[in-house]
Amino acid sequence: MKISPSYSSPILKGIKMIRIRWLSKHCGYLLLLSTTPSRSYFANPISFLPSKDIKVRGAGCLSVRAAMSASGKVSSQAVERVVVGNEEGQRGVEILRSVNDEYGGVIVELVEPMEAAVYGSSLRASISHWRQQGKRGVWVKLPIELANLVEATVQQGFWYHHAEPKYLMLVYWIPEVAHTLPANATHRVGIGAFVMNEKREVLVVQENSGVFRGTGVWKFPTGVVEEGEDIFDAAVREVKEETGVDSKFVEVLAFRQSHQAFFQKSDLFFVCMLQPLSFDIQKQDSEIEAAQWMPITEYAEQPFVQNHELTKYLIEICLAKIDGVYPGFSPVPTATPMQRTSSSSDKKKAYLYLGRSGLNRD
Repeated sequence: MKISPSYSSPILKGIKMIRIRWLSKHCGYLLLLSTTPSRSYFANPISFLPSKDIKVRGAGCLSVRAAMSASGKVSSQAVERVVVGNEEGQRGVEILRSVNDEYGGVIVELVEPMEAAVYGSSLRASISHWRQQGKRGVWVKLPIELANLVEATVQQGFWYHHAEPKYLMLVYWIPEVAHTLPANATHRVGIGAFVMNEKREVLVVQENSGVFRGTGVWKFPTGVVEEGEDIFDAAVREVKEETGVDSKFVEVLAFRQSHQAFFQKSDLFFVCMLQPLSFDIQKQDSEIEAAQWMPITEYAEQPFVQNHELTKYLIEICLAKIDGVYPGFSPVPTATPMQRTSSSSDKKKAYLYLGRSGLNRD
């Protein structure tokens, strides 16, 4: 590899370091070498932007921005590098790129492959760097393609926070006090759909899987609210999926909180009243054994309902609602200003479920 002298820069004086790092297939190798106070060398075949893009960040830290190839392409991993060295000639280590969160911490989202040993060294140096900056929590998001870096992350004191199908999130707390990082999601949200026609018949199903399989119990359609889905939309969707019946959301009648429900998580279950818009049933074969319209008195007489305090309460609530003596909770759209924006038009849509009785609003 050919080494050619570069211009002399007073910024580099006194910094003694050596670092050879493969940046990408577009950029080739980068060698930063200082053996004298006034001379530095860069390795071909790369070129750099003007010297204004090479700057010192505090004692012993050199930031190199945008190493480019002759083709003009820029490696995403080379957009910003912070190389740590010292006066004794310690080998430089790259600080991981991060963004600040809103609570005095940083978020690292890795994209390109790295060797576990190199990554471990960079992570260790990064923690030291962030500690000097007074940072608190560190979040490292590892895509499933970089699962080889999990062990190296845990070895630096990180622990699992949560996992999704395509990534694992790990966290670390820098201050030597009890951490204040938020816990992973603690609740699962589900719905139960109370759908009654004009004959006072309720839409009920028998499931072919789960705890009710083979019991002969008729129950309301139920399901789990999906990520980003509103409660009222989930209720309409579950009724359609399980029975083929179209419906319109009316109100939330009640909700139940329970614990140790699903993988030791808590559970929020919303009982929703819906108005049927169609009546022909086409059951979902994969989950539903049978579906029908059943007189509500017959539903209430089932031994399971009679022996289960929760379902007895639900029947009372549903009948009281039908008879007009029980107020439910309707979704009212609200708008919350988005964080990190000053524009009054940038707002996040949400719904407040409330009883409209006594309110002077349309």
